[in-house]
Amino acid sequence: MSFTYKHPHPAVTVDGVVFGFDEADLKLLLVRRKSEPCKGAWALPGGFVALHEGLEEAARRELREETGIGELYLEQLYTFGDPKRDPRERVISVAYYALVKLAEHSVRADSDAAEVAWFPVAELPELAFDHERIVEIGLKRLKAKVRYEPIGFELLPEKFTLGELQRLYETVLEQDLDKRNFRKKILGMELLEALDEYQQDVAHRAAQYYRFNHQRYEQLRKRGFNFEL
Repeated sequence: MSFTYKHPHPAVTVDGVVFGFDEADLKLLLVRRKSEPCKGAWALPGGFVALHEGLEEAARRELREETGIGELYLEQLYTFGDPKRDPRERVISVAYYALVKLAEHSVRADSDAAEVAWFPVAELPELAFDHERIVEIGLKRLKAKVRYEPIGFELLPEKFTLGELQRLYETVLEQDLDKRNFRKKILGMELLEALDEYQQDVAHRAAQYYRFNHQRYEQLRKRGFNFEL
């Protein structure tokens, strides 16, 4: 038995808030729109959900089609439903959030994206629709997440120095951290493995490289942890 409904149906879209880190800046992945509305404006990658698709399936497809990024971990962020958020029609958007290692994900514009690029979060262009609001919510989630999950694993390369790890936390939290206290805290978690490798060709004292202990990371991630800095 089939049913029909008399009330109008809003359209549903998905948007991706994808963060990366390049050892200096926290960055956000954006696409330049190829068509109206907001043609030529920068926006979050995303699009309409097809009738046969699940929400996450649609989010992955749009990221793949518009930016070339394939497999990555997605987490549902928030739902945005202001009646006037899209000039075309009544559109509800479900935003997804992701953290990626920049070195492992090359990007290319495709589908209805004229261009794709990484932007420092501190220097974002004007965004289409209500995407500034979506990014704001994504940043709040990221700042909260660093205190209960060891996110460095998702953003840093395979090996890194303690200074680079601290720089990540300072960038996300937008505050300076005491070097001694940070290192004592992070090393006390037994989350890192020291490598017999050091920086090469640097003007300062060469720093030792570390990597994440995958097993320990999963234990901490699943049970959560309070990272008071």
